[in-house]
Amino acid sequence: MRAVIVAAVVAFVISLFLTPVAIRVFTALKAGQPIRSIGLASNEGKRGTPAMGGVVFILATLCAYVAGHFALTTLPDRQIAQEKPTMTALVLLGLFVLCGAVGFVDDLLKVRMRNSDGLSAKGKLLGQAIIGAGFGIVALYAVSTNGQTVASEHISFIRDISWLNVGKVGSVIVFVFVITAMSNGVNLTDGLDGLATGASTLVLGAYALIGYWQYRHWCADDTYARANEYCYQVRDPLEIAMIAAAAAGACVGFLWWNTSPARIFMGDVGALGLGALIGGLAVATRTTLLSIMIGGLFFIITITWVIQIVSYRTTGRRVFRMVPLHHHFELAGWSEVNIVIRFWTVAGVCVAIGLGLFYSDFLSAVG
Repeated sequence: MRAVIVAAVVAFVISLFLTPVAIRVFTALKAGQPIRSIGLASNEGKRGTPAMGGVVFILATLCAYVAGHFALTTLPDRQIAQEKPTMTALVLLGLFVLCGAVGFVDDLLKVRMRNSDGLSAKGKLLGQAIIGAGFGIVALYAVSTNGQTVASEHISFIRDISWLNVGKVGSVIVFVFVITAMSNGVNLTDGLDGLATGASTLVLGAYALIGYWQYRHWCADDTYARANEYCYQVRDPLEIAMIAAAAAGACVGFLWWNTSPARIFMGDVGALGLGALIGGLAVATRTTLLSIMIGGLFFIITITWVIQIVSYRTTGRRVFRMVPLHHHFELAGWSEVNIVIRFWTVAGVCVAIGLGLFYSDFLSAVG
C-alpha cells in the first residue's frame, strides 16, 4: 500500500504545481482551445482558454510511477512486490502516452488551423486501432514467470468467463474495441469544465482499489494461494494499482485548475489518453464487462450519442436537444456547475455499484 500511496501523492503534487506552469506556457504559445459556435452561451467565455493540459497529468503519472518503484525497495515483502517495471506497466503506460499522442496531434492541428476540426474521426480511430492492436498483441503474447499474460483469451466480467474463450486473435480484436470505445467515451464526456477529469478520477480510484485487492489475494503469492482457494489470476496487480492511483492523483491535481471556471482544458491529449488507460486497466484486471458499470457515465454519454446519430440518420429526428448528453441539459436551462456535479454523482453511483459487484463476488466465493 505504501508504494500506491506514494505514487498517488507524488502525482497529485506534480500535477498541482506543474499545471499553472503549463497554463502560462500554453497561453504564451497562444494554444487556446478553438470553440465551436453551437448555440451555447457558456462557450463564449471559454475562448482562448489554453488546451492540451492532459500533457501535465500524463507526465505526472509517469514520474509518480517511478517514485512508486523507489518506494517498493523499502517493502519487507519484496519477493512479490514487483520492484522492476513490468510488461503490464509497458502496456498501460504505453496506451496512456501513445493514445494521448494521437490526441496531442489533434489538439495541435486545432490550434494551428484555428478551428475545432483537428484530426478527422477516421484518423483518430485509425490511430487508436493501430495502438490498440500493437499493445493488444503484446498483452496476449508476453507471458510472465507465473504463466500470466496482461490480457486474456476469455471475455471477463469480474474474472475470466470460462466458456467465453475467443482465442488470441479474437482477444486482440476485443482489446482494440475496449480501448477505442473507452477512449472515445471519455473524449465525448470532456465538454464541460472538470466533468471528464472528475469522472475519470472516480473510475481510476476504483481501479486502484481493485488492483490492490487483487494483489492482496493474488494467485502468484504462494503464501496466500496455499491457504485460500479463491485468488485472482491476473498479472502484476500491484503495478495496476500503482498506475491507477498515480493517474487518479494526477487528475485531482489537474482538477484544481480545470474545475469551473476552467483555466486550462485537458484537450484530446488528456481525454484519449485517460480513456485508453481506463480501457487497459479493465482488461488487465479481468473486469472488461464490469467496466461498463464502473465507467457508467462514459457508457451513458456514448450510448446516447449513438442513439442520436442513428435516429437522425434513419428518421431525421433528434431524440435529444444536442449531444453529447451534457449539452442537452445545458439547452434545457441547467447551469454548467449543476450539470457537472450531478454527472459526477452519477459517475460515483456507477463506481460504487461496480465495486459492490466486485466485492460481492469475492464474498460469495469465500463464504
